[in-house]
Amino acid sequence: MKLFAVLLSLLVIAPVFAANAPGDSSDKAEAAAKKKLSVAHIEITGGYSEGVSSPGLFGDVVETLGSGLQRLDKAARDESLDAVILHISDPSIGWAKLNELRVGIQKMRAKGRKVYAWMESVDTKGYLLAAACDQIVIPESGMVMLPGLRAEVSFYKNLFDMLSIQPQMLRVGEFKSAAEPYSRSEMSPAFREEMEAILDDYYRQIVETIASSRKLTPDQVKAIIDTGLHTASDAKKLGLIDVVGYEDAIEALIKGDDKDAEVKITKGYGKKKIDTDFSGFTGMAKMMNLMMGVEPTTRKSTAPKIAVINASGAIMSGSSMTDPFFGEQTMGSTTMIKAIRQARDDSTVKAVVLRVDSPGGSALASDLMWHELEALDGKKPFIVSMGDTAASGGYYIAMGADRIFAEPGTLTGSIGVVGGKIALEKFYEKVGITTSIVMRGKNSGVLSTTTPFSETEKAAMQKMLNDIYAQFTTKAAAGRKMEVDKLEKMARGRVYTGAQALQLGLVDELGTLADAIAFAKKSAGIDPDTKMERLDLPKPTSPFEALFGPLDPSSTGLQSPSSALLKHLPEEVASQLRGLNIYELLARERVLTVLPYRVLVK
Repeated sequence: MKLFAVLLSLLVIAPVFAANAPGDSSDKAEAAAKKKLSVAHIEITGGYSEGVSSPGLFGDVVETLGSGLQRLDKAARDESLDAVILHISDPSIGWAKLNELRVGIQKMRAKGRKVYAWMESVDTKGYLLAAACDQIVIPESGMVMLPGLRAEVSFYKNLFDMLSIQPQMLRVGEFKSAAEPYSRSEMSPAFREEMEAILDDYYRQIVETIASSRKLTPDQVKAIIDTGLHTASDAKKLGLIDVVGYEDAIEALIKGDDKDAEVKITKGYGKKKIDTDFSGFTGMAKMMNLMMGVEPTTRKSTAPKIAVINASGAIMSGSSMTDPFFGEQTMGSTTMIKAIRQARDDSTVKAVVLRVDSPGGSALASDLMWHELEALDGKKPFIVSMGDTAASGGYYIAMGADRIFAEPGTLTGSIGVVGGKIALEKFYEKVGITTSIVMRGKNSGVLSTTTPFSETEKAAMQKMLNDIYAQFTTKAAAGRKMEVDKLEKMARGRVYTGAQALQLGLVDELGTLADAIAFAKKSAGIDPDTKMERLDLPKPTSPFEALFGPLDPSSTGLQSPSSALLKHLPEEVASQLRGLNIYELLARERVLTVLPYRVLVK
């Protein structure tokens, strides 16, 4: 009996000894003591168009500047994050979007997030993004390409001469050089002066940004640019990057001295996802709603709002359109006027911010939108935020704002007018086509693409352009609260960077879209701590509308099929063909307020 009691005691006590065995206890304590590090992984790639993210044709969510900035902002506010990895992969963005993203990166760092840039190879714009990070990592085979700036403008006069095509282009403003690529074979002195000034300012911005970000002197940065392309090892010696290594090397950097820390990396951090289960009848209905842009029914919010009206793309009459495959946008006056009225008439909207990213276009459509925005005066604060481009017609719709924000690299100004046509009579003769004409009225051929302008037709067209230019400068002077003569001296069709425009008084402040929204909130007399909703207008084009056009049959805002074709061509070739798009615009509108050229800065 005693033996049984001893054995029973051993059976009961043994598990207790096992649970407290020295080896097991230390393993659990070690596991509990391991530091856990949470890391967000965000890829920066593509074009980052303006406006609201919307589903693509196959259920993917199209990344925009707004959604990209929201992801960076989420990472800045996420206290559970220890670090952020930015995979910078050939972003095709303009100078203003570049600065917006840099500010987003700086906000993450200000909130205590360590930000690491990973790039396989990088050009100037990609590097400027990376320079905003704490550390830059590039593989041994990678390259840092900082070749400087080069602006290329193509001229088509010799081609037209060869084809016997006669451009009939008129302008107001000696810097309004939209006609030059079609009527000259090289830059005029005024055109070159303008381009030199723009590149000087861009170059200054690049040098100063790299110098301040990497703790180099401006002279050192200029020497780095002038010595050409750099391998990863050379870039490290020059102080351009921090680590030569592969992406997995970043994990070791994040761990630091704590080699045993556990690192959890969340790929695609903050990226919007949608349900793509389209099986069964419910799935089919879901897919149809997605294609038509139908959102789940939600109760209308009565909370105070800031309306952000996105004004992106070439300005045309009719409805706005987005290319269904490639995302190129046109800004239609009909669509925009509807959005402006919605913001004006909504009692919950306390202020309006117009986000402009447009080279201009139709003079008529620009004026119609300007008039509608003027109706906000005295009713609601009206603030403008300029993106990559807010020139000519893009400046026209902005000039009446209570305050204008621009980025240092925004292209703006171009207060001038261009109009005309092409005459194909000689070309027709060359290919064996003849034309018989019956006419009444001295100026009946002013819109004909067969014959050149007669003297009276040319005079009539020039008078109309002069009148529209006078309207443009008078309204711009009133909006900027300056004398017409003073404004006219800086107008003349000349394009400026945002930094230059600030010095001239064409804009009020350098800042981001977030800065413009904050100012709008303040202007509406709303406490800075009061949370406000953001109403984005107009609503995104649905995939169905993008494919088949707007549901409104009266719309004229359909996109040219040529836009999709250009996307399949090499960039150098596509750029040459895009230079001819002024004739596509002139086919609809004879008078344009449009950026005078397509600038390829690389």
